Order: sequence, then C-alpha cells, then structure tokens
Amino acid sequence: MIKKPITIQLANGLEARPVAMLVQVASQFESEIQIESGVRKVNAKSIMGMMTLGLSTGESVVVYANGKDEEEAIQGIEKYLSSRK
Repeated sequence: MIKKPITIQLANGLEARPVAMLVQVASQFESEIQIESGVRKVNAKSIMGMMTLGLSTGESVVVYANGKDEEEAIQGIEKYLSSRK
C-alpha cells in the first residue's frame, strides 16, 4: 500500500461532473483506491462516497492505493486532481 498527499487544483473543486470523472479515472485501475479528507476515508471508485466529501479547490487529501498497479493508480489520480480543468 502506498499513500500520497495531493492538493486539489480543479477549477471548481469536486462537484458532480469532476467527481464522475475522478471515479472513471480510479475505475481504470485494479488497485483499491481510497481518498481521505479529515477523518473520512472513502472509496475513490464510489460516486456517492466521493460526493459526501464535498472537496473544494485548494483542499488537501491523502490518496491510498493498494494492489498490483498502485503506483500507476496514484499517478493517475494525482494527474487528474492536479489539473486545472
């Protein structure tokens, strides 16, 4: 298992459409991926779970990945969250 802190740089934070895109990115990987914000940790492949976090631009999260493609999973999530789309 690896973990990495990431600051959200998406222009509108994680609203409905960006959450759906993040879930699509996470679902490309076999690894289990979780995103932690404060005391909450949710499955990055769950739209409903991700929506409950209500994350905004500039907030920091910790991304956890566990599985055979965990390195690629962390890189993919970081690339998406760090984009300014």
